[in-house]
Amino acid sequence: MMHSEDMPQVVAVERASYSAGWPATAFERELTQNAMARYIVLRPAPGGEVIGFGGLWLMVDEAHIVTVAVVPDSRRKGYGRVLVHGLLEVAIAHGMEMATLEVRASNAAARALYKEYGFYEVGLRKKYYSDNHEDGIIMSTESILGDDFHRRLERLAANLGVAFPGISLLPDGLRESLSRAR
Repeated sequence: MMHSEDMPQVVAVERASYSAGWPATAFERELTQNAMARYIVLRPAPGGEVIGFGGLWLMVDEAHIVTVAVVPDSRRKGYGRVLVHGLLEVAIAHGMEMATLEVRASNAAARALYKEYGFYEVGLRKKYYSDNHEDGIIMSTESILGDDFHRRLERLAANLGVAFPGISLLPDGLRESLSRAR
């Protein structure tokens, strides 16, 4: 899970990833003032540099993925897949029924990744992105609590386990809090 001490590295990933990224204060507000927000970070090794992060908002029974970013020199290596997987695990752990997101119409790689995870296109937000007025594709899942989705997630987790031996797909902070709750 993302913590305040991760902020400088997260902001660096954000700035490297997006031309119109969030200001540093936005992440701090998300962590300290937005009770719906959950953010995860990705390090290739424990204690290593943050190379990616993702966030979602828990809204009633829906997890809305608000951001996924990987530093440019670490893209196309499966790290985005790890982040999406981790965000869905967070959503399931919090009892969310479904997941939604917006993605740039031109981002074919992200759209394909989201489809692998059971997202499908449900709508269009015309001129959604403020930097270039590109359309945003709205994507959603069926129930992420159902058996079909869990089988999909298990299959994808097995694939990630082959690509990243020893990987932990449930964020550490979440694992600890779930263990205490049981």
